[in-house]
Amino acid sequence: MSTPVIYMDNNATTRVAPEVLDAMLPFFSELYGNPSSMHSFGGQVGKDMREARENLAELLGCGTDEIVFTSCGTEADNTAIRSALAAQPDKRHIVTTRVEHPAVLSLCKFLERSQGYRVTYLGVDSEGRLDMKELEESLTDDTAIVSIMWANNETGVIFPIPEIAKLVKSRGIFMHTDAVQAVGKVPISLKDLDVDMLALSGHKLHAPKGIGALYVRRKLPYRPFLVGGHQEHGRRAGTENTTGIIALGAAAKAAKAHIPLENTVVRALRDKLENALLAAVPDSRLNGHKQDRLPNTSNISFKYVEGEAILLLLDQLGIAASSGSACTSGSLEPSHVLRAMGVPFTFAHGSIRFSLSRYTTEADVDYVIKNVPPIIETLRKISPYKRGAADPLDPKPACGC
Repeated sequence: MSTPVIYMDNNATTRVAPEVLDAMLPFFSELYGNPSSMHSFGGQVGKDMREARENLAELLGCGTDEIVFTSCGTEADNTAIRSALAAQPDKRHIVTTRVEHPAVLSLCKFLERSQGYRVTYLGVDSEGRLDMKELEESLTDDTAIVSIMWANNETGVIFPIPEIAKLVKSRGIFMHTDAVQAVGKVPISLKDLDVDMLALSGHKLHAPKGIGALYVRRKLPYRPFLVGGHQEHGRRAGTENTTGIIALGAAAKAAKAHIPLENTVVRALRDKLENALLAAVPDSRLNGHKQDRLPNTSNISFKYVEGEAILLLLDQLGIAASSGSACTSGSLEPSHVLRAMGVPFTFAHGSIRFSLSRYTTEADVDYVIKNVPPIIETLRKISPYKRGAADPLDPKPACGC
């Protein structure tokens, strides 16, 4: 399959940055030693890993001893939540939101179903924002951990993590945030926050897949998810993914330098794209708060059309995006995020997420602006809903996740 001409699916994964690739290549060949070895051949790899850890700590505003390298964001999320529960066996309550990534939602449902934990799933308003009063009222003496994402992967909506963490910590409760989408796009300084644990994934910030990290606040009671050797100071057993760690360090260094660009150039391109599409296509809407959003993310719904059909036609033109619909064969259920926001089915099912990066050009944006409106027009001509067919899912309550 040929590489897409126009790539606008950066919230799914990003290209490996050239400087990141250059940094990691030697560790596939001449620098192949095990960093845990006693000899100097492995020791030189350990030195480069320490530099990578320093780069990531700089990006996050934390200490190098507060970083645990993992295989991905999902492992980091699972480790954080399971550790908090294991460290507090007398507490049986978890608080999260209905719009979390499956790495958190699926785990919480599993813990409910198989281990008897009680989970509160906080709702969001029509713009995808949390109700802080609902959060405060959900906290009890039995609450072990609050897990709330920093930014939503579908809409880009940013949650007020500093305010949330302050509230949670005032009650003596562990605070975890899935910051997979936020790291590298918005400034983060963990030394100034009450966050206990934060998860991230390298392939969302131009490192390769298969590497992530978990920030664990110093002196926080911690129970490792993987038990075995002494790697990561006993906090995550298993031979270190040296190439991935080196790559994540290089990506973190580049991301810190590019955050101003993300919030100016990338944001301007994102705004140009969504404003043009909303103006050109009748019955279209932006999903998510207009300001409190990641600078690269735009989730737009087109009424009366089906998301996968839009994606197929975009793909034929060399445009890679993603659908806000989580549809699978035989199912018409759209995204749990959009349903939680109360987006009507005829809009939610036709949602497309465009997610840009620092490699997105104005020519890319112009190409998408030119080609999306005629695609929507073509699909609406054959849409049964446009012709007045009944909506098969409405009225229906939002996802009860």
